[in-house]
Order: sequence, then C-alpha cells, then structure tokens
Amino acid sequence: MRTRPTLSWTDTAAPLPRSTSLDEVVPVVAAGGAVVLSGAGLSTESGIPDYRGATGSLRRHTPMTYDEFVGSVDGRRRYWARSHLGWRTIARAHPNDGHRAVQRLREAGFVSGVITQNVDGLHHAAGTRDTVELHGNLDRVLCLDCRRTTPREDLDRRLRAANPDFRATATRINPDGDVELSAEDVRDFRVVSCADCGGILKPDVVFFGENVPKPRVDECYRLVDAARSLVVLGSSLTVMSGLRFVRHAAKTGKTVVIVNQGRTRGDVHASVRVDLPLGPALTELCAVLRCG
Repeated sequence: MRTRPTLSWTDTAAPLPRSTSLDEVVPVVAAGGAVVLSGAGLSTESGIPDYRGATGSLRRHTPMTYDEFVGSVDGRRRYWARSHLGWRTIARAHPNDGHRAVQRLREAGFVSGVITQNVDGLHHAAGTRDTVELHGNLDRVLCLDCRRTTPREDLDRRLRAANPDFRATATRINPDGDVELSAEDVRDFRVVSCADCGGILKPDVVFFGENVPKPRVDECYRLVDAARSLVVLGSSLTVMSGLRFVRHAAKTGKTVVIVNQGRTRGDVHASVRVDLPLGPALTELCAVLRCG
C-alpha cells in the first residue's frame, strides 16, 4: 500500500538523555566495524535542507508521491519542471566536512560500510564509492517501461532543448531536488519520453510511498549483521525505511549510536545519543582517532 509522506510520529517513550560530548562515541567507533546510516541532516551543511528539522522542507513542501507521478501527466509535468531546476542546484553542491570525515573513518578502517537515505550523491563525491544509496540517486534516470537507466545530464540536455524559453527561477531547494514554482511556470513545460522506447522517465530515486528494492534492503541488512555497531548520522528515522535497520541492530545486540540535532524515532533503541552539528562533531571524532 502506498501512502502519503510520514511527517511525524507520536513519541510515547521517556526521552533518552542527549549528550553534547563525543566521549561515549569514541570507544564505539574506535573498536571498528561501525556501519554508518546517514540522513538528510548530514547534507544541510552543503546547502541542502533536511525534511523534518527545525527548518525542514516538509513544513512547507509536500514531496511528489509515486502514485501521483505514475498516475498523472500533469503530476509528471509539475515534477520535471521543478526538478529540472532543482537538480542543477544539487548537482552543484559539494561534500561538507561531515561527508569527508565519514570517508576518512572508512579509509582508516573504523567504518566498515555506509548506507545513506540521501539522494544527493555527496558520499560518492567525497570518495565513499561503495555507499549503499537506499533511496537511489538523482544523477540517474530510469525508464519505467524498458527499465534502462541513463545519466541525468543526458535528460537535462533534452529538457533544455525541448523548453528553450523556460526562464523560471529556482527557489527553496528541497532534499528531493524539487523547488517551488508557480502554476504559470509549470503550465507550458514539455516533458520528454525515453529515447529508446518512448516510455515514462522517472528519476532513479524512491519516491514517498514507493518501496525500496528488496535486493538493496537485503544488502543493508547484510552490512548491519556483519557490523559491530550502527552509527546514525543526521536522520530523524521517522520513516521505516531507515528505522528498520536501527531496530534490527538493537534487537541483535549491537551498539546503536545516534548523532542528530533533535529527537529521533530511534532514540528508544540507542545506546548512545549525541546532539551536535555533524560537520564539527565528525571532524573532532577523526582528530581524536587520528585518522586522515
């Protein structure tokens, strides 16, 4: 069953004490075998807003859902017009200190794997090429008919050619690459089809209400099962997509560390809970562990 985005949850558990010190994080990561699960909060320092933080995009923006996209020509026109502008902004974003610190921890052998809920490709850009992109990547486009994937740059060129007079200005970029545009800006935008079969093109990302491919989920479970600990960075864990791995890690007796500004749905499962900005915190962690 495909549903609307989950905006919040009801927290009935007593709040877990949140520290502003890395003292409890250091020995967990120093032991090695940590798997990182990152969320939108890791990319905010790169200029990409998160979904549910204090200034999160869901406070003013409802993302496109899978059913809207596949079921409506107007929905696809609206999405591609807005994403045509938004993707360029995300494509220009650079990894921040947090992404670079994760890669340094990976290179030093403290982190055994990285799973990200983000679709911005910034872990890859920082050098963590084996990152499992749970929700896909905006840099790829998928044909829903022939299933061929193509680079987003190719689609960008085709959309610019099909819309030479498109002069809208992007405002308020969102984590899914969407921006806010008026109905007038969207009305005459021309959507292109798959160059091979004429089918419907969709960004190769998991929309709200869409299921993550099972092989990708299984790969994440394998990483968590082989890990000594799970370290969550910048995710509210509101949706089950990421929360299931936290629950699984806790259930199997692994140490769960959550570093996030604000409460998370996974706090009840955490052994260590830290409330700090990620860039400075992860840079400090690297310095303490003398990696990179």
